[in-house]
Amino acid sequence: MKEKIIDRPYYIEKIRPYINQPIIKVLTGQRRIGKSFILKQLIELIRKLEDFPQIIYINKELKEYSTIVTDYDLHTYISSQLADDKRNYVFIDEIQEITNFQHTLRSLLAEGNCDLYCTGSNANMLSGELATYLAGRYMEFSVHSLSYQEFLYFHRLKPNNESLLKYMRIGGMPYLIHFNGNEQLSFEYLRNLYSTILLKDVIARKQIRNVDFIERLVAYFADNVGSLFSASSISKYLKSQRQQLPVQMVIDYSNALLQSYFLHKISRIDVKGLKIFEIGEKFYFEDLGIRNAIRGFDPLKEIQKWMENLVYMQLVRLGYTVYVGKIENFEIDFVGRKLQDRIYVQVTYKMDAIETKEREIASLLKTGDNFPKYIVTLDEFVSGTTQEGIQIVHLKDFLLK
Repeated sequence: MKEKIIDRPYYIEKIRPYINQPIIKVLTGQRRIGKSFILKQLIELIRKLEDFPQIIYINKELKEYSTIVTDYDLHTYISSQLADDKRNYVFIDEIQEITNFQHTLRSLLAEGNCDLYCTGSNANMLSGELATYLAGRYMEFSVHSLSYQEFLYFHRLKPNNESLLKYMRIGGMPYLIHFNGNEQLSFEYLRNLYSTILLKDVIARKQIRNVDFIERLVAYFADNVGSLFSASSISKYLKSQRQQLPVQMVIDYSNALLQSYFLHKISRIDVKGLKIFEIGEKFYFEDLGIRNAIRGFDPLKEIQKWMENLVYMQLVRLGYTVYVGKIENFEIDFVGRKLQDRIYVQVTYKMDAIETKEREIASLLKTGDNFPKYIVTLDEFVSGTTQEGIQIVHLKDFLLK
């Protein structure tokens, strides 16, 4: 049965300029986010661009490659597959499963006889193995769950409130297309995926023994999406739940979740002085569907959390480094920075109350600059308008930018 591959041109076009360049292409992101399929799309692209390329493909999740455990095994296998009369392309999926893989990558890059691509599901791979040993020799491409636009394309839906709410509920994991919109099957898959991420990419990799605590920590993050808190406040909360764990352990376990790309953390920044505050951070989920599958959801109570999570992830996909903005006594939900550009975004469910509208507008006007400013809402009556230079846009329109 032929595998169904749906194009994700956004990522292919980002990587395309680096094909045949002497630099390692590294695709990173949460498990099952679609990195393997992007590798396969790159293979198909290379086959179109070049006659009879030598493709060497290793997928560490397949049993046939289970004997490739160390960097020596990796180098031996690849060397045996290299062709002298063709251009060689090497693709390694889930490379963090191979001990000291960085030694082989560096050697192959120095030998100069192959173009290297790999994927990984743990950020520690970059901050540790790759960044230390291969500094300046690799380019990272972050892969995320489906954007709303991709979600519509994958599921063959139209951009309307119904599809937006479905996207909010089940999220953007690519594999969900196999369930034809059945939400019960989708959530069963997402719960199993969560267990796999927790076991393979968090518990096993970090050798965590207190599994109950890490699950309670995830539940806490799920219940407090978009809330400002610190490791100390989390520790105090867990203590009230009869979980006696020191602040440092909270930090370590939180970092393990971040390194698996399961969660994202953003800091607060002083908008005027661009100073980053050390205390007070917000956490968002890579995929909102997984969050809903493990914790349940109540649209009436959680719509604001959903909106913030989706807006944050959209800004990340657009290439912004995102912060929570603070200016005097006002807070701006998101400040995005990209080179010399900046964007300010407030998120609010409804703007029918005058005080709500005045509050959201006032915080954005406090910035005193001319960078783009948005209020993202689900309020149909005011979306599409502009007030004092601030664009008020519907959530679905913002997600289609």
